[in-house]
Amino acid sequence: MRNFHFAGRSTVHAQQGMVATSHPAAALAGVEVLKAGGTAADAAVAACALLGVIEPQSTGIGGDCFALIQPRGEGRIVAYNGSGRAPAAATVDWYLERKIRAVPLTSAHAVSIPGAIDAWEVILRDHGKFGLDTLLQPAIKAAEAGYIVAPRVAFDWKNQFEKLKNGTNTVRYLLPHGRPMLAGEVLRQPELGKTLRAIAKHGRDAFYKGEIAEDMVETLRGIGGLHTMDDFAEHTTETTSPIGTMYKGLDVWQCPPNGPGITMLVMLNILSRFELTKFDPLGVERFHLEAEAARIAYMMREQYVGDPAQVAVDVIGILASDFANEHVGKIRMDRLLDLPNVAPPMNPSTVYITVVDKDRNVCSFINSVAHAFGSAIVSNKTGILLQNRAGGFRIQPGHPNCIAPKRRPLHTIIPALATRNGRAVMPFGVMGGQYQPVGQTHVLTNMLDYGCDVQEAIDMPRGLHYEGVYQLEDGVPTATVEGLQKLGHKTTNVVAPLGGGQAIWIDWDKGTLTGGSDPRKDGCALGY
Repeated sequence: MRNFHFAGRSTVHAQQGMVATSHPAAALAGVEVLKAGGTAADAAVAACALLGVIEPQSTGIGGDCFALIQPRGEGRIVAYNGSGRAPAAATVDWYLERKIRAVPLTSAHAVSIPGAIDAWEVILRDHGKFGLDTLLQPAIKAAEAGYIVAPRVAFDWKNQFEKLKNGTNTVRYLLPHGRPMLAGEVLRQPELGKTLRAIAKHGRDAFYKGEIAEDMVETLRGIGGLHTMDDFAEHTTETTSPIGTMYKGLDVWQCPPNGPGITMLVMLNILSRFELTKFDPLGVERFHLEAEAARIAYMMREQYVGDPAQVAVDVIGILASDFANEHVGKIRMDRLLDLPNVAPPMNPSTVYITVVDKDRNVCSFINSVAHAFGSAIVSNKTGILLQNRAGGFRIQPGHPNCIAPKRRPLHTIIPALATRNGRAVMPFGVMGGQYQPVGQTHVLTNMLDYGCDVQEAIDMPRGLHYEGVYQLEDGVPTATVEGLQKLGHKTTNVVAPLGGGQAIWIDWDKGTLTGGSDPRKDGCALGY
């Protein structure tokens, strides 16, 4: 139970419906959709569209989307993969012939076809009561009338100033004063508002065909991109089934590859072999085990996971007990495992939205432009900030995540859902690029092993072992840092906190919802 002597947040409680995300205006927009009779999917799309305007460093219509939806919180869970593909002309030989060994993150080559708009339309077709014409209205208003920049958004704007100063059309659209936007200032984006109006009126075809697509293609080809109108027009969303594992009596579900949710499931399989409750939640042993599980899982991901539409990914074998057992036996409590460093690019910016409605439809929803402010390329006339998700490809023939025509890159964004006996108990997610599998594991074990409520679990100090260094938040005790160093961990403090998260716990017996939202962001959980 929270100690009210100390700063912190209370959990949020409701009976009918609840929305939790990284900006209060978006949470409010989602709740208003629920109160108007909309479903969890409706509320998630409305909130996400608004976030694409008011939290532009994290998300937007130029990005990708994944979702897990369980109608009425029981039975079949549906996974939506709204990730974009590389252009048809993006062969690995094209890059090798030009001596390009890694995709430049602020180049046109980093821009995969944005998948979010098509995913939103497909999700609403399957689970919504309203259409984009209604649900995009809060985003349109924010773009045209202006929105107030929130503190965490301003923090990220300042940190990305050099990137924006050197981007394509970013000075015009995102640095209107020649400097980063400040907290409390108002920004208007009429061009983006016009684009959103066209999508609201004509749906996904307005984005993937016609003038808007032509402008994106013209912008990208003008700076060396390989994109064509056909690449946009042919984009589709994949509907599939989730993958999962069990931890402490709960089934934990993720979208399958090319999403990286399998990484989190491998971490849970490894940690399930240890009794975490023997260790202090902020102690050396807990942080050491979490790091070792992450290092093993991330190594697996980089070696074996790619787009299953084009490469074989042995999901069953990776999630089998034998795989976890093989690696658990190598973990030592007095030293680090000797493992190669895994160093894919960090992707720190995403938005996560969790929604439960009055009928207990459950939506776990995530949307991202990859790195902060994506590729730093804004389409010439439309105001669309384009993602740099293709920066996650390898340019390495034979690698499962090697760039290839119409291939989807290995992703970082992962919505999660925990169920018990087939019934939803918690849709949850943790933002923060490569941190996400660790963050989800950290939050879930905080609850199931250490008895935290959803808010306490999200608040708990975090760490990420990445590129050979354990990146630790300021809240990790000094004694723990020193203990990790004695085990051989190289440690450093992170400038920005690790990720952000939201969760809603469903109590079916009481008929109530309990929500939490990360203080590392600007948002909140709201319910009615």
